[in-house]
Amino acid sequence: MRALSGFHLSGFLPGLSLALLACWLCVVPASADTRVALVIGNGAYASTAQLPNPAHDAEDVAGSLKRSGFEVLQGIDLRQADMQDLTIRFARAASRADVALFYYSGHAMQYNGVNYLMPVDAMLTDEADLKRFVRVDDIVNDLQQAKNLRILVLDSCRDNPLAETLKRSATRAASVGRGLSKVEAPRGTIVSFSTQSGQTAADGTGRNSPYTTAFLKHIEEPQEIGDVFRDISSDVYDSSGKTQLPELSLSIIGKFYLNGPVSVTVAPAAPQATPKADPCAAAEAHWKAADGIGTLGAYEDHLARFPNCIFATLARARVEGLKQKTALAPAAGNARVGGSKDFDGNWDVTLNCQATGKAQGFTRALAATVTNGVFHAEVQGPSGVNRLEIDGQIPADGKTTLSARGTTGASTYTLNNVAPGSPYAFTVDAQFDRSRGSGKRNEARACNLVFVKR
Repeated sequence: MRALSGFHLSGFLPGLSLALLACWLCVVPASADTRVALVIGNGAYASTAQLPNPAHDAEDVAGSLKRSGFEVLQGIDLRQADMQDLTIRFARAASRADVALFYYSGHAMQYNGVNYLMPVDAMLTDEADLKRFVRVDDIVNDLQQAKNLRILVLDSCRDNPLAETLKRSATRAASVGRGLSKVEAPRGTIVSFSTQSGQTAADGTGRNSPYTTAFLKHIEEPQEIGDVFRDISSDVYDSSGKTQLPELSLSIIGKFYLNGPVSVTVAPAAPQATPKADPCAAAEAHWKAADGIGTLGAYEDHLARFPNCIFATLARARVEGLKQKTALAPAAGNARVGGSKDFDGNWDVTLNCQATGKAQGFTRALAATVTNGVFHAEVQGPSGVNRLEIDGQIPADGKTTLSARGTTGASTYTLNNVAPGSPYAFTVDAQFDRSRGSGKRNEARACNLVFVKR
């Protein structure tokens, strides 16, 4: 899956070249109030119960958002490859937008507290098949690239019969819950589920589901966006006879109007210095940002900054869980792909970003290793600032997606209104090429990553 931030790697010798990278610590502002949305409706499932509403829901929501000034990417009854392709396109579009919205209608489920969206061709016989699904956490990360307002809408808490199959085959420690797991909105974000976490939603008997019916009724109204989603929730609750209450989480600053005479930016203000009298004053805001990214580095950064504050215990639990998954990942990866040891060895990695506009150029070197097909590169800055790590598994064909995460560096390289040391994440589409000898390099004209085997 991807948490793409407008980055793309292709054709390195065992090297990778990073294209379309303006500068991962510097951003050029987009034009005012650029809006982009991804709308997906999956109902024609091959291996589980088909749903009658999602195709209609997606068509009607796409039309409504276009009338509200959105550039809409739309997909109906998407297979795994098509769903992956469309979410990648959305991630790139969100990086250039002021407002980004993701809407999904179809089957979804939670497993061990992680929410997954289901392509129409996905099967679910055991835990490994979850890799065919789309992780909601990755969509949340994609949305965070938008500069002002991010909206996540999931009309997908319907009862999924495949969850029972997974529950029977899962390990004793695994948890397959009803409905979806709660998602706390990162700052500048609205998260709206069709019903509360752990509950299932009704399909309805009309053209649209009960939730989408309410969404279409209110989304074009000239009201403040927070009031719009509160009205949507209220309509669903009343129309269901008070049996279905949407889950709503808002973390926005200021007001925003999708339709109306007033549009006020809700971009997060620059983090303020923590008062000496209260070292935990900024803990909640930082936790929401770290949890929205959801990487090991982000949680460790929160613990380093706020070790004795309210979210420290939860952060430690997240760190422990991710470390356990990482420990199990090499064995799982090697069982899934063959021949990946062909890329094992030590690597020198160079990140070279040329100056673009007002963004200053920079170069960073990372030490990397590939062991049993598992790639890891990292560089640590002083006191946890300007850190970068890249990880991933390399299958036999050399085609993979690497996960990159870190913290912003000195003030000249930081994102707009983001302090040094703030966490960020992106992914890199990569292709290892065994046909070229070690030591060769493939340089890109713009900002690029060069991986050279020692």
